[in-house]
Amino acid sequence: MFKLIKSAFLGALGLAFAATAYADFTFVSWGGAYTMSQQKGYIDTWDDRKNGISVENYNGGLGEVRAQVESGNVIWDVVDILPSDAIAGCDEGLFEELDWSTFPEAPGGVSYVDSIPENGTGSSGPISACAAPQIWWTYVVFFDPSAFPGKKPKRIKDFYDTKKFPGKRGIHTWASANLEMALVADGVKANKVYDVLETPEGIDRAFAKLDTIKDDVVFWSAGAQPLELVKSGEVVMSIAYNGRVGAAKLSEGANFDYIWEGQVLEGDWVAIVKGSPNKDEAIEFLKHATTCEAQAEQAKYITYGPLRTCGLDIIKKNEPWFHTGVNVLEHMPNTKKKVKRSVFANPAFWADNGTEIGERFSAWMGK
Repeated sequence: MFKLIKSAFLGALGLAFAATAYADFTFVSWGGAYTMSQQKGYIDTWDDRKNGISVENYNGGLGEVRAQVESGNVIWDVVDILPSDAIAGCDEGLFEELDWSTFPEAPGGVSYVDSIPENGTGSSGPISACAAPQIWWTYVVFFDPSAFPGKKPKRIKDFYDTKKFPGKRGIHTWASANLEMALVADGVKANKVYDVLETPEGIDRAFAKLDTIKDDVVFWSAGAQPLELVKSGEVVMSIAYNGRVGAAKLSEGANFDYIWEGQVLEGDWVAIVKGSPNKDEAIEFLKHATTCEAQAEQAKYITYGPLRTCGLDIIKKNEPWFHTGVNVLEHMPNTKKKVKRSVFANPAFWADNGTEIGERFSAWMGK
């Protein structure tokens, strides 16, 4: 069945997750504190596992999955993927299609599909026939309140107002989320952002808003960097992954605050590589990892929200939930109050337009 594998983790957030040697069953994710939370929430609680699972790191994308499938040498079983890759990979036949009727219901007899809320495509339910729900994470603006002795920034428009709130801003080196946040700051309702971005004028409008802070921008490309930039005072506000900020606050006592308005919600999904050498076990693992209980368990170790609503319900009823004994819900991006002010990232839009917009954004950075 499974070989005995012991996983080693690096404890500090932002350090690479230590990959184990190959085993009969291999789970692939992004590393760091995120993968450690999956280990604790999904793998360590999987009653059906025999002697362990090999955990590997990767940098996302479909390249490695495609190479394995096309060569007929598949060594990965379950992979954590972004929505756009879930859609594209399923269309290409790189992942196994799943039978949702065999997956666990939520309490009250709510079907598996119906327990998955709005997913960024304008509808609820799984984002593709191949991808099971995992977590919500988000791009969010954060700051150190001590950088503002007087009035504190509260709205996403404050991120772009360098007269009222002077200082450098940290933004990432790719277009997605930057354009959406800029439009919300420019007065577009969060649920209308992609209607605007579907037009050339809307894209121009987003870049025009970005132009207003161009002289005050510090670019980052790795998840740990925005925290370092804000801590050092090099920037007064930055876009970041909410899990990084939450971990710094809850585990390290960092003095950070969020601007949730205009956050861009992204989902992560899990899929089985086509030709998985352990397909039957992989299906059972996905069923377990996407139970209400397992998704809530993962949230004890990182501030990403369960993608299934029932996982969030467990946390609401059992706070304080974080493993350090503090409340975690206020640090999660997908509570009802926050969602109303949020942009749901649309993977189909970026799949269709990402290359062209990305080239324009790269040119903008270089000006």
